[in-house]
Amino acid sequence: MVGLTHASPTVEAARPVGRRDRRFSPWREAWRRFRRHRLAAISVVVLALLALSILLGPLFWHVAINDIDFTARLSPPSWDHPFGTDDLGQDLLARMIYGGRISLAVGFAAMAVAMFAGTIIGAIAGISRGSIDATLMWVTDLFLSLPQLPLLLLVIYLFRDILKNIVGPEGGVFILIVLVIGGFRWMPVARLVRAQFLSLREKEFVEAARALGASNWRLVVRHILPNALGPVIVAGTIDVAAAIIAESTLSFLGLGFPPDIPTWGRLLFDAKDYLDIAPHWALFTGGAIFITVIAINFIGDGLRDALDPRKVM
Repeated sequence: MVGLTHASPTVEAARPVGRRDRRFSPWREAWRRFRRHRLAAISVVVLALLALSILLGPLFWHVAINDIDFTARLSPPSWDHPFGTDDLGQDLLARMIYGGRISLAVGFAAMAVAMFAGTIIGAIAGISRGSIDATLMWVTDLFLSLPQLPLLLLVIYLFRDILKNIVGPEGGVFILIVLVIGGFRWMPVARLVRAQFLSLREKEFVEAARALGASNWRLVVRHILPNALGPVIVAGTIDVAAAIIAESTLSFLGLGFPPDIPTWGRLLFDAKDYLDIAPHWALFTGGAIFITVIAINFIGDGLRDALDPRKVM
């Protein structure tokens, strides 16, 4: 009877181990660490609410972005215009909702371009030896030494009319800005990926796979790259924030999207002449950029701590 009512010590000891293994997988452990980073967790909520307001805002706020009302120009925040109006009487809340879509789209698209190019170049340099590695790093150092903002302005000034004629005004400017910003943000990612590859390719599990006849392609895709994704993901979050600031800078300097497309940078550019009589115009726009960028940076900090296996929280 005793044997029927009590499980054997071997079974009892084995069950918690199995549950612990399933419960504490590497990704679950990373998620647990990320949740314990309070600023990162709060930033995820803030960024999610901001994204939802941008995506779903037009369903609840039925105001056209180009409706002009000179009787309400430069009005302060009110029930009719929660964020006030601009110099033409256009509703700033509607324009910020529309502009937020473009600014976030530019940020994430430019990040994807930078991550794709940087990962490929860094992986080739990290897995190769000799002249290929040296040449790729020389090109990377060359791009890093170039002044980015003047080159951004020059490239956009030279090619924006060409792309406008091919894919239209809005699409041409969007593609050009994404490619230009992403094209000048891949270098740190490439250096980071190369450093990870140089470290990982000497590890025992990679040497074992190489001894079993695995090709360089299989080593990269199946063994090295998955273990190098942590720092790359962190770098990607920083690139999103940098791309949003770059787009805002270009629009602020008048070389971003056309005036009829109200990105956050364009709104801030238009608000600079009315800081004394309509400060709400710049405060709301600048505040949206600041909150978005700081939230993304905090998320990057949380991911850095969560994906670092040496970090104990």
